[in-house]
Amino acid sequence: MKFGKNASAVSQSVKAAGLSLASVLAVAAMPAIAQDAAASAVETAAAGSYTPMKPTEGVGMPVPEGLGLQTQYSKLGEYGAWIHNDVLLPIITVITLLVLVLLIVVMVRYNRRANPVPSKTSHNTLIEVIWTLVPVLILIGIAVPSIDLIAKQYKPAPKGSLTIKVTGNQWFWTYGYPDNGDFEVVSNMLNVPGQPTINNGVREVGSEPWDGPSHLEVDNRMVVPVGEPIRLQITASDVIHSFAVPSLWFKLDAVPGRINEKVMMIDKPGVYYGQCSELCGAKHGYMPIAIEALPRDKYDAWVLTHAGGTIDNPKASGTETDYLPGEEPAGAAPAADASAAPAAAAAE
Repeated sequence: MKFGKNASAVSQSVKAAGLSLASVLAVAAMPAIAQDAAASAVETAAAGSYTPMKPTEGVGMPVPEGLGLQTQYSKLGEYGAWIHNDVLLPIITVITLLVLVLLIVVMVRYNRRANPVPSKTSHNTLIEVIWTLVPVLILIGIAVPSIDLIAKQYKPAPKGSLTIKVTGNQWFWTYGYPDNGDFEVVSNMLNVPGQPTINNGVREVGSEPWDGPSHLEVDNRMVVPVGEPIRLQITASDVIHSFAVPSLWFKLDAVPGRINEKVMMIDKPGVYYGQCSELCGAKHGYMPIAIEALPRDKYDAWVLTHAGGTIDNPKASGTETDYLPGEEPAGAAPAADASAAPAAAAAE
């Protein structure tokens, strides 16, 4: 009996000691657990987050029974639409109506019944001067804003602009981000329910709440920051493609072995759709473009969702421009040399 009581007392003592030790270890481990939790939270925040934006109906996309240009969401697009709507269309309308009126007058007044004896006038100096000078003035009026628009479209990107490399492939697009860690996004058209599968392994349009129109929505959009000039370098890996987004006034051919460059700047956050506009093979019609423009903070968060993604340093200036070697305007290089001369003299 004594032995049993002693054993029971020893067992209780061991249990108490074990509980005390466990409590001590738990208290000691709490700071480490807290540190791990904090580190995990920091890693989660650094990893970024992204939920695709739901497109707005009628914005950046064609509309049923639409007539004319799509609504523009870039300064160049607004300028181009103004030239089309307020310069070209009125001139074309006036010329068409004038020609129509002249044809009707000639048919009514100078037909054989109304004018049996035709005039033998060989020329009229005043009329000849008018129909020579008026077309010249009209062409000049069209040429001035048109040339200005072309010059603005191909102005080099401001210094420090974000660069995105666009590559056309049969029949999908890839978007490279060299300024953000050089990761790449592959963009395929979503399959359409009830129709033959276009891209194996790609989901169907309408399966997510942020999907846009069929034949235009893709699995991975080209995401860009809004309100910043973006340098797009466009090429192709196989045949000639064409990167075209009507609502952004943007179209540039993608040619194998050549890089074409143009600046894109989007004024308003949203999703903007386009298509390949160069016949490129059997699935040419299944090669859409979807561009998602986000505020800078959301763009940075999207970048961090990709392996190796890093935040670029947006420092684009509206005055300084990046030129290719040999394309600097006259006076640019001497200015750089002049600024370097005092520094060299000070070093001596």
